[in-house]
Amino acid sequence: MPSVVRVGGFEEVIDEWEAILPSCSTNTVFVTPWWQETWWRHFGDDSGLRLLSLRDERSVLGIAPLMLSDGVLRFLGDSDLFDYHDFLVPKGNEAAFYDALFDYLPEMEWHTIDLTSLPQGSFALEHVSNRARSRGYAVEVQNEDMAPVLRLPSTWDEYLAGLSKKRRHELRRKLRRLEGAGVNSQAVCDNPSTLPECMQDFFRLHRASRPDKAEFMTAERERFFVDAAVELASRGQLKLTFLALDGVQVASCMSLDYGDSYLLYNSGYDPSYSELSVGLLSKALSIKEAIGARKRTFDFLRGTERYKYDLGAEDHPIYRLTVRR
Repeated sequence: MPSVVRVGGFEEVIDEWEAILPSCSTNTVFVTPWWQETWWRHFGDDSGLRLLSLRDERSVLGIAPLMLSDGVLRFLGDSDLFDYHDFLVPKGNEAAFYDALFDYLPEMEWHTIDLTSLPQGSFALEHVSNRARSRGYAVEVQNEDMAPVLRLPSTWDEYLAGLSKKRRHELRRKLRRLEGAGVNSQAVCDNPSTLPECMQDFFRLHRASRPDKAEFMTAERERFFVDAAVELASRGQLKLTFLALDGVQVASCMSLDYGDSYLLYNSGYDPSYSELSVGLLSKALSIKEAIGARKRTFDFLRGTERYKYDLGAEDHPIYRLTVRR
């Protein structure tokens, strides 16, 4: 059956993008049109947008959210602000979609396809690799990073029981020490109207926690964070939490509440309270909240920081797939 490729902007594809998203094998907040459109509005160059809608005579086969710059074809977004990327392909459409995509690729002026942040289980790893090799292109697949993920039980007590004896003892000891230091509370800010103000408190804690975080949070990224947070909160997909001790905010977690998972997007804490492990405990309390919300997983996203494993997460690889003509 012949295929048709439409190249357009977000306004041309957003309805069909939202319609197919629930049936796609990769369905995470980072591949939603609202996340990607927010990123493009802040960082994109309209001349480089290659947003492809691939169709047959009956329906949409899938969407390829791409951008082209200096002959390199990439997913929209970068790995600094996106933890996962993928093509949007409803289950069962994989063969037809990737056939149509590779039939169209010769019409584009590229010498390299650089697909980063592909999650474990992405069908792109197999389908892109096979079709590229069959056309004589060079293909390389690398393990780009790890995204530790915690499978959540149904209760907090079950979660604690699932940790190793040493880790369970340490977490309980830290929680008792926090309780003995004063009155503590974990509050959530997820109202779109108050979020911009809450985000300023988050940025303060984020920048204070480490020099590299202060360097990362440029004014441009700060504006993106605020707009993304407000957009997600309006959809019920954000949990911005603050751990307070005696009324003073000492740590914060920005979690993305999407589907059956919390995704820990970023965090911060006041180093003057580091002896109380407030950074780790704010994350533990976010896990407790996710369990209470009956989520199935708590995704710590990319990076192999020790605290993720101390809280029980296990590695899930992220891949980078490169194709060269």
